[in-house]
Amino acid sequence: MTLPVNLNIAKRHLLSRKKQSIVAMLGVTFGIAMFILMISFMKGVNKFLEETMLSMTPDIHLFNDIKTDYSNSITKEYLNDSNKLAVVRHPRPKESSSGIKNAPNIMNDIRKDPNVLAVAPMLTTQAFFNYGAVQINGVINGVDILEEARLYGLKEKIVDGRVENLLTSDNGIIMGVGLADKLNVRMGDMVTLATPKGTSTRLRIVATFQMGMAAIDNSKSYVNISTVQQLLGKDKSYVTDINVKLKDKKVAHLLAQDYALKYGYKADDWELTNASVQSSNVVRDVLTYVVSATMLIVAGFGIYNIMNMLISNKLKDIAILKAQGFARKDIIQIFLAQSTTIGFFGALTGILLGFLLSYGLSRVPFPNQGMISLKFFPVIFEPLHYIFGVIFGVSTTFVAGLMPSIKASKIDPVEILRG
Repeated sequence: MTLPVNLNIAKRHLLSRKKQSIVAMLGVTFGIAMFILMISFMKGVNKFLEETMLSMTPDIHLFNDIKTDYSNSITKEYLNDSNKLAVVRHPRPKESSSGIKNAPNIMNDIRKDPNVLAVAPMLTTQAFFNYGAVQINGVINGVDILEEARLYGLKEKIVDGRVENLLTSDNGIIMGVGLADKLNVRMGDMVTLATPKGTSTRLRIVATFQMGMAAIDNSKSYVNISTVQQLLGKDKSYVTDINVKLKDKKVAHLLAQDYALKYGYKADDWELTNASVQSSNVVRDVLTYVVSATMLIVAGFGIYNIMNMLISNKLKDIAILKAQGFARKDIIQIFLAQSTTIGFFGALTGILLGFLLSYGLSRVPFPNQGMISLKFFPVIFEPLHYIFGVIFGVSTTFVAGLMPSIKASKIDPVEILRG
């Protein structure tokens, strides 16, 4: 028989049992919708966690690594006798500067790289914060605040004040909200700061920030790099760290190797620094796909059962068709047309429902517990997920309808008509 005749029969079969056809289509619809919702939400969570954990990590960190090779000793100069053996046990580390020589020129050279978005110097020291009778240990980062803001998106994390306030204040400090709460201070208050070397100074709070991570919010503060240089008794060129932000993180590993060779300092890329974060991302991604694939497979078995029931109810119709001269391939075409039609329209309604559910979830306010950067539940809308949903819906129903269709094509019409 011709294909249009077979398609017409398939259409009549679907419309003659509308409820059964709708139930079959809804099985595909909800399976695809839940897949879209699940993978969009879990991908959004993965991206949010990655961005949060990497938000305070530069793409490339250039620093002067401490050398641990003490094989050469000054004793060799005084005991230069081949007949004697000089052994030094547990030598003390030799005094060496952790500063980067010629740091301004290195930063200017890095800025010329077209892959670089921002370059920020940094000088860090431990400090004791005093306000009244309260004394808390913390960390102060001496920075170029505008470059630091470009590097980590600091402006979006400011709770009170502005990052630019640090530029107009020689004794200003931008403090984490957790540390400010512990000291019970606010904008405009003066705090006393002392370093392990015994130097101290008084600083005025010009802004507060919140990263959403207690380890940072409860201990970290920003000051002008000149302030830390004065506290440590160093000159204006003294810098211990150079942090680099790239336009594309994927080239960080290669650029880090180039910078290490070119400037002679240790250069760590973000993947090396956050190896555990990368491993956890892989685990979460695998979990996402496993859960999503399981949902789709369960939906596929549901479609298979529905098609089996549909064919069982059409045994007499199949016998009549074969008695009238329909070949095996015609029977297969009829039932495959039904299953793929169910799959196609089920997948279309499924991705529409999945989009609506995902959008609805993305507008649900997130319970704010210190994460000011997250206002709603994180959801990612990737076209690839929707395309995959349609392909899976059609292919699953095709496979689910193929086996029952082959089974139906082998039915002996004489046995069925005899009853």
